[in-house]
Amino acid sequence: MNRDNLLQLADNWFQSKGWKVFPFQQESWNHVMDGYSGLVNAPTGSGKTYSLFIGALLDFMQKNEAWKEKSKNGIQIIWITPIRALAKEIAHSCTRAIEGLGLQWQVQIRTGDTTTTDRNKIQKNPPEVLITTPESLHVIFATKDYPTFFNTLNMIVVDEWHELIGSKRGVQTELAIAMLRHLNPELKIWGISATIGNMQEAVDVLLFPVPEEQRKIVKADIKKEVVIETLLPNEVEKFSWAGHYGIAMAEKVAPLIQKYKSTLIFTNTRAQCELWYQRLLDIDPELAGQMAMHHGSISREIRDWVEEALYEGKIKAVVCTSSLDLGVDFRPVESIVQIGSPKGVSRFLQRAGRSGHQPGAVSRIYFVPTHSLELSEAAGLRMAIENTQLEDRIPYIRSYDVLVQFLMTLAVSDGFYPEEIYEVVKNTYCYESMDENEWQQVISMLVYGSSSLQAYDEFRKISVGEDGRLIVKEPSIARKHKMSIGTIVSDAMMQIKLLKGTRVGTVEEWFIALLSPGDTFWFAGRALELVRVKDMTAQVRISNAKNGKIPSYQGGRMPLSSQMSDVVRDKIHNFTQGVVDDPEMTALRPLLELQAERSVLPDKDQFLIEYFESREGYHILMYPYEGKMYTKEWVP
Repeated sequence: MNRDNLLQLADNWFQSKGWKVFPFQQESWNHVMDGYSGLVNAPTGSGKTYSLFIGALLDFMQKNEAWKEKSKNGIQIIWITPIRALAKEIAHSCTRAIEGLGLQWQVQIRTGDTTTTDRNKIQKNPPEVLITTPESLHVIFATKDYPTFFNTLNMIVVDEWHELIGSKRGVQTELAIAMLRHLNPELKIWGISATIGNMQEAVDVLLFPVPEEQRKIVKADIKKEVVIETLLPNEVEKFSWAGHYGIAMAEKVAPLIQKYKSTLIFTNTRAQCELWYQRLLDIDPELAGQMAMHHGSISREIRDWVEEALYEGKIKAVVCTSSLDLGVDFRPVESIVQIGSPKGVSRFLQRAGRSGHQPGAVSRIYFVPTHSLELSEAAGLRMAIENTQLEDRIPYIRSYDVLVQFLMTLAVSDGFYPEEIYEVVKNTYCYESMDENEWQQVISMLVYGSSSLQAYDEFRKISVGEDGRLIVKEPSIARKHKMSIGTIVSDAMMQIKLLKGTRVGTVEEWFIALLSPGDTFWFAGRALELVRVKDMTAQVRISNAKNGKIPSYQGGRMPLSSQMSDVVRDKIHNFTQGVVDDPEMTALRPLLELQAERSVLPDKDQFLIEYFESREGYHILMYPYEGKMYTKEWVP
């Protein structure tokens, strides 16, 4: 089939679904079919997945006359997603398109949740489309004869690139792309991004090995309407002036769940998620069976059930954390509730886009302050979204810990030649400035250990073969490395299991250490009694207790982003100038006037410093807008 016929075939399939092809989608299809690499920038829910996946299918179809026949084509597309919850919906979308266009392709998911049996099946019989995470892709590099596994690869897509750039997972992705491009210099590289401030830099990082003339940036001319409504406390003076749970506002949130067919209630921490779930059930017991909870520490089986139930419209609400920030395409979701400030414009906009997740639909989000001063952040968020003030994601440079891990990954599989891989690594934005002396130091550390550890054999990870190839020969070292591939750092986690053996989830070890057998704590919406701790597993039984501790996690503190700091400064400045143009700042007026009376309201170019005397002596307090834990009480 010629190109016009192929494009018409895709257009016909869209029409059969009641959809209309957007110009940015057709532009992407043509660029992919022409062999370009690039990035698609479009709002959440506008059809970004199909803008690239349909293009990849049409590209295959125009190059293979027998595309209708079922055959082993090997991996054609690797689709990288930042979180596992997103993989399932991508698989649904890809399968839908494959069937609609009449191909015989297979789609598989390979993440940390994939069973060993399924991983072995993928390795022996690769699907045409593999959906994976950066960590799982590196695990494949750690398997023997990995170049053969990738030798048919035609295109790699990095979904939600703005979530990866600016992190070590982004560096992992850069290294993976460089290695895959080394295996196939004609590989097409595409990214998808919805919200990011430094778009051009994001493109440069993703497509660093691609010549400028082979790059394309596709921007959708679609304006996503976002409606923000703030739930105001009855009396701002009596509402908490500090804190971060906001349970006092639960009475105002419960009616929203009944108002809409489906609602996502986003919290910023897992402890807050547990507390809000319990409080909402206390307020409206009829929500039992209609409301669920979703966060990263809950077991995969429970999370899968929640995602499917929400997708099929079987439940009305889910109290969740960022585990659903980029999650399944929850088409039934009508409204979003954000508990407390998300501390970032892009994060808030991403969550808002979970409602009205289809072209032309309005995204509605309710902001629920957890203390009075967060009202200024709500007003700032509205202003930032109207002015498109999105956060930049600053890419990592010369992240040698990730490089060492990557070299170990190659060494435990087929091994590598330093001269060859040096050129591969230099073909990344992160390590382009690395010189040969620094490279030799990295290699020396892996082969001999650091200068202070050379006398200890256990720190010599890699051996040098007769042909100069660097390889790991000790099985125990290889096994240990494969179990620890990744850059996400957390405290030691402990499994939570019922006495009958059913896994409930995980919690940080330090929290369990605070409990004694017989103590009760709340987890995944249930009261659990600790029975014993055995082999890094907390064995529990379901309890009827009404009170208990809520697990907290060390990663719960969130700094205010630079953009959020700027807009909050602007809102306070406008107030000092007598400009109060939104309901949040109007409601906050009594506290701001009290602050001005007792101390001073800091202007845009001022830094507030206060001091007071107590029995212990004099105390000085400094209140920056930027940085961690900004949201403290101002009035002494």
